[in-house]
Amino acid sequence: MRPELDAPTRAFLEAPDRFATIATIDPDGAPLLAVIWYRLEADGSMMFNSLVGRRWPDNLLRDPRISVLVEQGYDYVAMRGEVELLHEGAAAVDDILALAAMYHTGEELERTSARFRTQARISFLFRPRTLLVHH
Repeated sequence: MRPELDAPTRAFLEAPDRFATIATIDPDGAPLLAVIWYRLEADGSMMFNSLVGRRWPDNLLRDPRISVLVEQGYDYVAMRGEVELLHEGAAAVDDILALAAMYHTGEELERTSARFRTQARISFLFRPRTLLVHH
């Protein structure tokens, strides 16, 4: 059963320019941390996107367990759960372009979008199973 996000928690996660720190599991069992962009979906899940070939998406393809932390100073939302593969190819490029529009504007958005259009991308959908809120 997935935890429900109350209005203050949803507002915290939807604040502009928030980043998520994720922990995935390397093949040797060690945790790997990465700071990533995300989009909170209407149902409380989160969409993540990466360049194909990075360690954290490779880890998730092998083992979908993940921990996610979104913080602002001493306020944070911590979640655990699993991801599922959402998109590859053109649909994943569309996902990163949507994320870029959330994090960049103007010329910076144009530059990053042009670069993303040439890349092989992959998207995941994270559905939290546990939720810890401190704010």
